[in-house]
Amino acid sequence: MEEIIFFAILLGVGYFFGVFAEKKHYQDIQSREQKTLSLAIASFGAKQPLPHASEAELFVGAVVISSDYFKTFVMALRNILGGRVVAYESLLDRGRREALLRVKEQAIAWGATEILNVRYETSTIGGNNQKGIAAIEVIAYGTAIR
Repeated sequence: MEEIIFFAILLGVGYFFGVFAEKKHYQDIQSREQKTLSLAIASFGAKQPLPHASEAELFVGAVVISSDYFKTFVMALRNILGGRVVAYESLLDRGRREALLRVKEQAIAWGATEILNVRYETSTIGGNNQKGIAAIEVIAYGTAIR
């Protein structure tokens, strides 16, 4: 019985602190996105001419985000039942937005006028150990010009 109570407490703590941390992170992301709206991002194909630039530099933004205990538990249940995993979607959304923001903030500090061909890479940290994902790493990179 004590084990069930301890497990329920862990789920409750994981839920409340996870929701609080996620809301706080989304507020921070939205605030920083407003500050970096002026920097344009464009993608070009291999045979398209690039915009004229006097200088170019590659910028990389990396972030590692972990899921809380409650989300990990819910995701394990979802794996049994199947279907859309909303908890993973918010984890990836926060990771991608944070990584892109880091690229944009570095490029703005460098004096960039535009960022070209932004790409993303993702990986899991902690492996697939059948207990859910421990953390994800998202890397965004692009070439800034000025």
